[in-house]
This record gives sequence, structure tokens and C-alpha cells, in this order.
Amino acid sequence: MLKRKSPQWSPRAVVFDCDGTLLDSERHWIDARLKVLDDHGVVPDEKFAELAQGVHYTECGRLMATMAGRPRQAAQMTDDLLRTFRALASAAPVTCPGAPAVVSSAAGRVPVAVASNCPQDVVETCLDSAGLLRHFRHVVVPGGRVRPKPEPDVYEEAAARCGFDPADCLALEDSLCGIRSAVGAGMPVIGIGENPSPEGLQLADAWVSSLADPELGIWISGWTEQDRFGTD
Repeated sequence: MLKRKSPQWSPRAVVFDCDGTLLDSERHWIDARLKVLDDHGVVPDEKFAELAQGVHYTECGRLMATMAGRPRQAAQMTDDLLRTFRALASAAPVTCPGAPAVVSSAAGRVPVAVASNCPQDVVETCLDSAGLLRHFRHVVVPGGRVRPKPEPDVYEEAAARCGFDPADCLALEDSLCGIRSAVGAGMPVIGIGENPSPEGLQLADAWVSSLADPELGIWISGWTEQDRFGTD
């Protein structure tokens, strides 16, 4: 399954991204960004969506303020963005294709955690509303010494809380920002999405169009107590 691992390898823990991987909340971020920019009279250029995907919401607020030509309004635009996203996400949490089955299957075999750039209350509330939170042992978000993606901290911390080295864990990510984070932590990563970037394809150990990919499900179902705790 993974190009840089032996065919028999399986992870000791799995760390999922949230937005765009487990929950179809990226659309809420897109809508929130567009609304805030529109409120400020700004039409985003074609590069903005790529730059904004997966980054910490404070960095997104800075990007929006820079685009608006009002860098001093970064804090206000960040607050507006988060408030708008909370309202949209809490009103209509939707799981990504295959997410419930993959989470349940993986959690029945290894510890599973979440590593997200979103605020913890947002992640936990949305996962709980979608019926997924109960599967996860840990939810890791930026704060204190833990820096946001694309820094590797959230994945390093998630692996540590699960009790394993990052190299023995598996990350599932939909954004280039998140893939860079997982790779920086030394964690094998499966990229998710219909339109991977060239860099994302190069960095990821495997790529699937969604968590509903049959090969992914078959691979997870083959994890056993013996090979799960083995080495390459």
C-alpha cells in the first residue's frame, strides 16, 4: 500500500487530519473565507484558495488581510473568519466519503488520534455531532509549544500521546500543508483527494481519491496483532 514501506508493514497508530479528511468542512472554510472577504469588499484571486487550504486559521486571517491591503486588520478578519466558520460547521457537519467506516475499522485495530489546525472545541464538537469522536483517544491542536501545520508538531505530539514513534504511525491528509506537516514529523502519509498537487503526490507514500477507496479498506482489514507490532 505504501511505496516506502514493505508490503507487510502496518501502523501502530493512525493519525487523521479532520477538515477535508474526516469531515467535509473545507467547504465551510471556503464559504467563511469568501463571506469575510466579501464583507470587506475583496474578491480573492485564483491563487488564494490554494494558499489558504489547510493552514491555521490565524495565518488565513493574515492572508486575507494582506489580500485586502489592510494588514492591520488581520486580527479582526481572523475573528470574523472563525466566528463565521463555527456557525456554518455546527449547523451542518458532514462526514467525508468512507470516513466512518475507515475510522471504525482502524480504531478496532490500533489507537487513533486527530491532528488538526482548528480550535479543539470546534474539532470535538463537529466530530461528536458526526458520531466519530468516541473512536479517538486523542485530539491534538496547536497551542503552547505545539505549532500549527505545516510545522510537524501536531503529528509529533499525536504520535507521542499514542505512545509510538512517528515512523511507526500513519497519517491521513488531504492538504499539501498537512502532508508537509506529517512528512516533517517523519510519519508515513496517505494523501486523499481527487486532484493531488505534484508536490503532494511526491511527498505522500500513497494516494487515494477518498477514504472510500476499496484498496484502503482491504489493507486496514488485514492489519493483525502480529504484523501491527512488527517492523519493516
